[in-house]
Amino acid sequence: MGALVLAEGAVFAPPGAESFELPALFGNVTKPMLLVVLSVVIIAGYFLLATRKLKVVPGRGQFVAESIYDFSRNNIAREQIGSKDFKPFVPLVFALFTFVLVNNLYGIIPVLQFPTMARFGFPLALSVLVVYPVYHFVGFKRHGFAGYFKKELAPPGVPGPVLPLFALIEFAEKFFLNPLTLAIRVFAAMFAGHLILAVFTLGGTFLLTETSSWALKPVSLVAWIFAIGMTFLEAFIQVLQAYIFALLSAGYIGAALASEH
Repeated sequence: MGALVLAEGAVFAPPGAESFELPALFGNVTKPMLLVVLSVVIIAGYFLLATRKLKVVPGRGQFVAESIYDFSRNNIAREQIGSKDFKPFVPLVFALFTFVLVNNLYGIIPVLQFPTMARFGFPLALSVLVVYPVYHFVGFKRHGFAGYFKKELAPPGVPGPVLPLFALIEFAEKFFLNPLTLAIRVFAAMFAGHLILAVFTLGGTFLLTETSSWALKPVSLVAWIFAIGMTFLEAFIQVLQAYIFALLSAGYIGAALASEH
């Protein structure tokens, strides 16, 4: 993205990947690290307070907490894993959904304004260190070591001549690509969304404050209007990406437990 040069000589350097490289606040601790820890505190604190005194007719806080839990339980875990096996995995699916959701929403919260899932290491850690071992572990536990590999790599009905190629593709997908694409999906959405908001916001500020041309100053309002509209769109995408991350995670678990490929 090239720099915008105005007649007066002012130059707008648009934000890029370097905008996500934040300096350490103290020691080796950065803002995204603190936000990840804060998200755990927020989630745990909210649900502990909201469910401390449960009522038959829930208040607003209890209603929101129950709605999020019910959505994670029934609309994600139950549908993707199956009514027979889903219950042990509800806490995991619920934790993944709320954790990714809060860390995504940081991107539109004033002052914080940084979606931590836009740093690739965080979604990659969730995918590789949490989701990946869980769905393979339950698959090995349910079907046995040889049975799980046979189910995933050589299901019934695959013609013999294409079986080696099929097995190779399935092995690459199940054991390498799935955890990688799971992380890339949410990372790319948060990275791009944050960058777009920054471009419109900083661009509008630049046009208003750094140029003396009155013909260009009204354009800053257009940029800010776009920034506001993109903020609402980004909020929707942030929720959607948290849902997709939890949905795919539950889907991988359900596929590993299933008796058929």
